[in-house]
Amino acid sequence: MYLRLVKGLLTFIPGSSCFLRPKGSGGTVSARYCYSVWLRHLVMLRKNGLPTEHQTIAELGPGDSLGIGLCAMLTGADKYFALDAVEFAENSRNAEILEQLLDLFKRREKIPRESEFPRIKPDLDSYDFPEYILTQERLNRCLHPQRIDALRKALAEPGKIIGGLQVIYIAPWDGEENIVENSVDLVFSQAVLEHVDDLPAAFSALYRYLKPGGVMSHDVDFKSHGIADTWDGHWCYSGILWKLIRGRRKHSYWLNRHPHSRHIKFIEEKGFRIVCDIRSNLNSRISRKKLAPEFKFLTGEDMTTATSFIQAVKMR
Repeated sequence: MYLRLVKGLLTFIPGSSCFLRPKGSGGTVSARYCYSVWLRHLVMLRKNGLPTEHQTIAELGPGDSLGIGLCAMLTGADKYFALDAVEFAENSRNAEILEQLLDLFKRREKIPRESEFPRIKPDLDSYDFPEYILTQERLNRCLHPQRIDALRKALAEPGKIIGGLQVIYIAPWDGEENIVENSVDLVFSQAVLEHVDDLPAAFSALYRYLKPGGVMSHDVDFKSHGIADTWDGHWCYSGILWKLIRGRRKHSYWLNRHPHSRHIKFIEEKGFRIVCDIRSNLNSRISRKKLAPEFKFLTGEDMTTATSFIQAVKMR
């Protein structure tokens, strides 16, 4: 804890924050990772009786590349909003990952599983390529050479509509009116919502963006991300100590510390109907008496829920 506290205090020294800011999000540099994430979201949409074809999509926190959103475009989406707090994704990396993803889809590669990416959730019943969703007809249409050429150009010129395709990269994203209301079919994120400072405001914005009946699909990681010695130790820090450890860092990978029950509460309060909530559990490493005063409300379920995969529908 003391080293983390010192790092936080150092950020109050003028000019020091830039040296302590991460150089990347630590996420989507791998095409296979992006492929595995997107196909899991897609498989779970189908399993829960939700649409698997979307014209307009938005991703919250794409990270080091736009790879997951590009997967969505390679499987049919025409417009992709990439919403991030910091601009991590680079054009050259995006172009390289697009070609790698194209190869994976052409080969109908199996979904990379937990042996390769143990942190990706949820676990699936089958890791075979989902041909029952991505049929030959659909792939032929989505991966047509003319469409792929338009996607390459749209990726290279964000914001420009090319061949009916558009990639819009907004960073920093602050939850304001960046997207027309009732215009998005699907919003998704992967291990991002735990980093959003004003979570209720974020869900309000996502609700505005989505069409009536539109869908959210999120994987949320409630663990301490190394900021404490145990996976759940971040709930033991008092509010004052937490502010000192954070310091003046404003980057997107700090934690909001909201447990599972808070996420569910905020989602339902904003007008969503939850259709899927798959929790993965870990034994709590702390006793209830060690919880900071502001976290005494944690339920027993909160204290063992390490991740949750949530899908929800915007009520009309």
